[in-house]
Formats: sequence, structure tokens, C-alpha cells
Amino acid sequence: MFVHLTNVSIQKHGDDYNDKHGGKWTITNLQMYLEHTHGKEVTDRLFDEINWIIVHSLKAVQGVMASDKHCFECYGYDVIIDENLKPWLIEVNASPSLTSTTAADRIMKYSLVDDVLKIVCPNGEIPDPRWNKVPGKEHYGHFELLIDEEIAVQEQHETKSRSVSGRLSRSRPQQQWK
Repeated sequence: MFVHLTNVSIQKHGDDYNDKHGGKWTITNLQMYLEHTHGKEVTDRLFDEINWIIVHSLKAVQGVMASDKHCFECYGYDVIIDENLKPWLIEVNASPSLTSTTAADRIMKYSLVDDVLKIVCPNGEIPDPRWNKVPGKEHYGHFELLIDEEIAVQEQHETKSRSVSGRLSRSRPQQQWK
């Protein structure tokens, strides 16, 4: 079986490979196909698992990634989905190929570059180097924000504060009665 979403060097050896349109699907088309064949709940769970694979892989290497607000990187994730709809991370490409093999492939990659530039240069302007915020959703294009670390840290802090204050409020009356 040759089901690797973007690797033409693997797909071209499959019996179902078509030289005219290739074997690449957009994420949206894959999602629609899986919803039709396996249901929305199963498909949503699969994509949630893929999103967490991406988040965890980035967190695992965040200490060695270049963190310069004047540059950006685009990573390409190779994920294989098994017959039980379990995603498996194959590799992460730090410089994914933008070479296109078909018209549909060219459109997908053009859209990717366009979406990256919309995030890097919101409103088509060179960003102020002091600006250090996540762009608004209108600039995401086909991207999806998987995690906003500022919000995640804030939520963790609020959760810890609630649990500490909950312990304190429960323990205070006992201490007062002693």
C-alpha cells in the first residue's frame, strides 16, 4: 500500500499513481474523505492526535530551535495513518521541498507560501520588530493555531491559584478551631 500523503518518490511506484494529477490531497480533502468513510467523530479524533503530535514534537526540541523574532521556519511533517486511523510521525523536515509535480501540487504549495507570508507580514507590511504578538485569525489562511503558549501558561497559573486557594480555604477553618 502506498499511502504517504506527499512523498512522490514513494507514491509513483504504486499501482494507483496517476502522472497527471499525482497522489497528493489537501488536508481538507483528506478530512472530507475520512469523514465520509469513517465518520466525523473518528476523523476529528485522528486530526486532534496529529495536532498533538506536532505540538509535542515542537516542544521536544524547543530548547535547540533558533528563537529569533527576525526569522521564521516552515516545517514539513510526514505522518502515516494506519488502518486503525492511528497517526505515526515518520519525520519532520526543516526545509520541506516546494518543488511541484502537478498543477494541483503547485496550487497547494503556492497557498502554503502565501499563508506563511500572511502570518510573517500581516496586512502585507513589514512588521515592527518590537511587535511580539500572535497575528489575528484573519491572517492564518489555511493554518490552524494549535496552541497559544501565553494562554496555556496563564491557564496553568490560574489552575494552580485555584487549587492552592481551595486548599487554603479548606484548611483555614480547621486551623482557626485549634
